[in-house]
Amino acid sequence: MASACGRLGSVGDSGHEQHGDLEVDRMGGRGARDVAVDLDSARRDRRTLDAAAVDVGDLTAAYAVQRALTSLRLARGGVIVGWKLGYTTAAMREQMGIDSPNYGPLLDSMQIHHGVLPVELLQPRVEPEIALVLAADPGRGASAQRVLASCRRAVLALEVVDSVWSGYRFDLEHNTADGSSAAGYVLGEEIPLTATAVVVELLVDTVAEHEGRTRAVLDGSGTLVAAADGVAWLADRLHEDGLQLRAGDVVLTGGLTRATSVEPGSVARAHANGPGFSANVSVQGAPRA
Repeated sequence: MASACGRLGSVGDSGHEQHGDLEVDRMGGRGARDVAVDLDSARRDRRTLDAAAVDVGDLTAAYAVQRALTSLRLARGGVIVGWKLGYTTAAMREQMGIDSPNYGPLLDSMQIHHGVLPVELLQPRVEPEIALVLAADPGRGASAQRVLASCRRAVLALEVVDSVWSGYRFDLEHNTADGSSAAGYVLGEEIPLTATAVVVELLVDTVAEHEGRTRAVLDGSGTLVAAADGVAWLADRLHEDGLQLRAGDVVLTGGLTRATSVEPGSVARAHANGPGFSANVSVQGAPRA
């Protein structure tokens, strides 16, 4: 079984992205690495792309682009420290016309330690989530109970998504190629692994130059069992791709509210509570220019 820190795919002599025994056809005459270079360059140049103008192929090909994009980042010294899940609610999947979640890697550079969003983000949004920190790989076919027994702790987190696609106009394949929009995360206070329900409120305070202060308030809820079910799906999916979860991995298990924009100078705060606990996490928008 390959380590998640190793190469996530290789380019064969044909110029096609290969992963295990799977060869992904070129997309519009271009290989997965070519598309990944375009996405990587756009982020590094701080510009967005029109998804309609970039062919990422079907879902299998989109994951090949994601692996090639991740390989570029690992080559610059990045380290995979966990994973994020997208499209984790049935309502969201029904809206998108899909039948399963997707995933993307979390790199060490994505953890926000000082509570302020990096200035290089393109169009950041935040959403509160339950993050599970693993003590071991739960393995294939794990139940929610086995996943929770494999966890070191659960925490309230804010995920920062930052799509490379202009205006967040994308389909499942484009979102997957872009690592499920993963851009950052903040780990907050602990949630007991024995908690049943988790009720969350997200507050985003924005001070606009000519409009004064505004506040967005979003409510949501989740459960540790649902979060663990997501990790079980992820463990199976990674094993199919020759990867596995590892001790210490952080897994962001899906948004508990819709994602909300965080403008420069804004402050986003999430509060969660349930029987016998409360937890908080916050992040500030990037400094004003």
